[in-house]
Amino acid sequence: MMMSLVFGAIASSALILGAFIGVKFELPKRLLAMLLAFAAGALITALTFELFEDAYERGGILRAAIGLMVGAIVFTALSALLDRWAQPGAKATPADEFQGSAKLDTDAAAADKPATVESTRGAAGVALLAAVTLDGVPENVALGVSLGEGTGGLALLAAIFVSNFPEALVGAASMRTQGRSAGSIIGLWGACAVLLVVAVVVGAGPLSGTDPEAISLPLAFAAGAVIASLADTLMPEAFEHGGPAVALSTAAGFVLAFVLSLA
Repeated sequence: MMMSLVFGAIASSALILGAFIGVKFELPKRLLAMLLAFAAGALITALTFELFEDAYERGGILRAAIGLMVGAIVFTALSALLDRWAQPGAKATPADEFQGSAKLDTDAAAADKPATVESTRGAAGVALLAAVTLDGVPENVALGVSLGEGTGGLALLAAIFVSNFPEALVGAASMRTQGRSAGSIIGLWGACAVLLVVAVVVGAGPLSGTDPEAISLPLAFAAGAVIASLADTLMPEAFEHGGPAVALSTAAGFVLAFVLSLA
């Protein structure tokens, strides 16, 4: 139990750290894109070797595939709703319909770009907070399951940390542009961090001893949510603002998480 608390606190501390930097500083937009790409690379390793492979070994390919598709569908649908919430009244044109996620507005955290209307007038920061919670709960439950059964989890821990940090940074910056106080912003992201720590503890406690076939579904669901968030949010946003160079950052994130998966 103590180990699950430690791992949960480490993974979720990135939310508070990112929120603090988001309300205090502005970073070069290229750097933000590189951070998002690095997180994407780490998540690719984690969803492959820590989530989907584990789900497959526990419940077989059919359960794993069904769980993954359900997770991807649920995240994609809710993410689309959150994007609409982030830009109320906006109507996308064919030219800009797929120009990244409205809720992940890196302009709000960038030193070289003004914040978009979605951040200053909409609810981009809160929508991103909701999205982080949405895919964070199954990720952290899966981390807890890995810890509870002694199967490692270092790669998943690293992937969760490096993905939480830039998302919290951008989300907090978006909230700042709306005029929210630093205390309330850090408090919101801190509450999310506490929830995700609880998810790790639940995974390491009640869920870790359940039937392997039953636990394969939430593991695969988490993998589906992660792969959907990569395709829907992280990778498009990283490439849009970082260009081809983000490929190297993505590769670096993949290698780091892979090395940790061998530990």
